[in-house]
Amino acid sequence: MAKGNRRDLLERNDIEVRERDKYTVHTLGKKKNSVAVAFVKAGKGDILVNNVPLALVRPEILRTKVSEPIMILGESLFKGLDMNIKVAGGGHVSQIYAVRQAISRGVLASVKDEAARSELRAKLVSYDRQLVVSDPRRCEAKKFGGRGARARRQKSYR
Repeated sequence: MAKGNRRDLLERNDIEVRERDKYTVHTLGKKKNSVAVAFVKAGKGDILVNNVPLALVRPEILRTKVSEPIMILGESLFKGLDMNIKVAGGGHVSQIYAVRQAISRGVLASVKDEAARSELRAKLVSYDRQLVVSDPRRCEAKKFGGRGARARRQKSYR
């Protein structure tokens, strides 16, 4: 294929739509080292986490954590949305928290009416602020002179 700028490529009719261009909204959720990206589009209510249906997420306690935004906002809001969530990094629990944040943000981003969006956001924040706002805390780096970030070697005076 001949080299050309992006505008030349977009003017052609024979270019296929890329996978990510099919989605209307994509949102991000973060917790510790985990990052979840939710691709939201109009559909029939399917929610996939790393190409696995939400109903198959194990263990049960983590599945209920992921479904909290669905329970809070009501299943009727999710019926018309398909979500495909890709998550990587961190451990199981931090991945689940990143996924639930990405789901919440995806729903908020897909609502067009500003008043309805602020009402839904207030509902989510009143339940758990972490559903909408990411946690800025990160692991502190280890320093010299000890085994961890703050622990020092024991000092002897005699």
